[in-house]
Amino acid sequence: MAQHDLVIRGGHIVDGTGGEGFSGDIAVDGQRISALGLVERRGRREIDAAGALVTPGFVDVHTHYDGQATWAQRMSPSSHHGVTTVVMGNCGVGFAPVRKHDRQRLIELMEGVEDIPGAALHEGLSWEWETYGDYLDMLDARCWDMDVAGQLPHGPLRLYVMGERGAQRQAATADDIHEMRQIAAAAMQAGALGFTTSRTLNHRSINGEPTPSLTASREELTGIAMGLKDAGRGVLQLITDFDDVEQEFANFEHMMRASGRPLSLSLAESLGGDWRRVLARIEDANNRGMTVRAQVAPRPVGVLLGLAATLNPLSAHPTYAALKGKSLENRVAALRDPEIRACLLAEQPNPDNRLKKVIGNFSRIWELGDCPNYEPHPHDSIAAIARREGRSPLEVAYDAMLLKEGNALLYVPFDNFDEHNLDAVREMMLHKDTIMGLSDGGAHVGTICDASFPTTLLTHWARDRKRGARIPLPLLVKSQTLDTANAVGLNDRGILRVGMRADLNVIDFPNLQVHAPQVVHDLPAGGARLQQAADGYLDTIVRGEVTYENGEATGVLPGRLVRGSQHP
Repeated sequence: MAQHDLVIRGGHIVDGTGGEGFSGDIAVDGQRISALGLVERRGRREIDAAGALVTPGFVDVHTHYDGQATWAQRMSPSSHHGVTTVVMGNCGVGFAPVRKHDRQRLIELMEGVEDIPGAALHEGLSWEWETYGDYLDMLDARCWDMDVAGQLPHGPLRLYVMGERGAQRQAATADDIHEMRQIAAAAMQAGALGFTTSRTLNHRSINGEPTPSLTASREELTGIAMGLKDAGRGVLQLITDFDDVEQEFANFEHMMRASGRPLSLSLAESLGGDWRRVLARIEDANNRGMTVRAQVAPRPVGVLLGLAATLNPLSAHPTYAALKGKSLENRVAALRDPEIRACLLAEQPNPDNRLKKVIGNFSRIWELGDCPNYEPHPHDSIAAIARREGRSPLEVAYDAMLLKEGNALLYVPFDNFDEHNLDAVREMMLHKDTIMGLSDGGAHVGTICDASFPTTLLTHWARDRKRGARIPLPLLVKSQTLDTANAVGLNDRGILRVGMRADLNVIDFPNLQVHAPQVVHDLPAGGARLQQAADGYLDTIVRGEVTYENGEATGVLPGRLVRGSQHP
């Protein structure tokens, strides 16, 4: 009897539809699922999934692996968390199209907006491309541990067409808009999944310059969106401050009505009560025939502080500044010196430090620990511990950071934690017009590590949450698989059905656990970044091949560039 290439036996299958799970087998032949239910034929390779959860591979639509994909074969940290497809080029930043004299500016923009070290980008980027199609051609020759898809970013596009005028955020002329439209159409035809832009003041280059797309006019945005209409494909993605919700939505609706293309936008509780207003406007737009989704996160977006990280509560202190050039080992030794300790605890930080609100409010800072709690209680904050112990908050933070030979981390949730709980996050996640996003995998490498969102999504919301209601597991799986895949036109994955892509996870769900992030030095030029592993992923399968077993790489690299929308 002919054999299947792979059979996964006896797992609890949660198929991505949102329906209840069921016990069964899955057969794989080539890159596709060939049978589901009771599979009689043997497999050349078999995985015993008895007692394990079997899901589609996770699709992460909001990452920034634009540089990493050019020099690395593993899209970690995402690959440690069951992700089998990533979409990069979000928030209007990336590295194509580009003219030679603008390369440095794009590095400065990515370094400032997404906190990727400039030295690593200088060392790692080969710049073998000019147009966006050239960039995709270069990627097409590479292979990874997962599939990679790209989007055309507004910042590089504006610089390419307008030069210094674009960098200085001057208004685009009719000729500029026409050229951007043509380039957008060509990028979609070459295989870009969509076009992305940024309209937030939080996005600045390393030199403090606002992103080139910040004040782009309605006419410019619509003109570029028309390039997607010309190509007959592509999605729109954006981030904005929503200073004027109605005006912004008028701009977005104009783009969508003119182009007929779907749109997704970033949404978090940092907008205060306005996040519900944004969801109401999204719902209204969808009821009137448009397609809009809000990308939301399953936990707070939070900065990680520590001696090994980019920032910590001592960063603004003059005495600590004098130690910054030393190795971690030498800084730890210095900080354990009683005289230096006394000096640091007594001195005043630099009053002009712009990060004081983040690193100085100890009622909003927690110890992260080895098993991170992303919904910490106020009575566990650094400030609360200091009150109970009769010490200063800085002293408590000081001692906490010296743990693990200076590798311990502190956690500062700054989005999605306004009320010190995740009730608002749950409300956003359950809204019919939201999808999972915002992990920023590949970005913020020294301050944020949210590529582990998929693991938190399952563990916290389906199993571990103690401070409020949970969410059924099948809905959570659907939100990170079918919903995300369909939102960007990847209709060949995200669901376990015969004929669909054989991207899967076999998970020891009772023991699924995210670890605390760790700083590693594996970027080009020895650059540091945060990595975060997990226990419980027994097997991750991409295109029918097992890429990770028990969290360890198998050595196979079946991931390829995804060009444009995909269908079964």
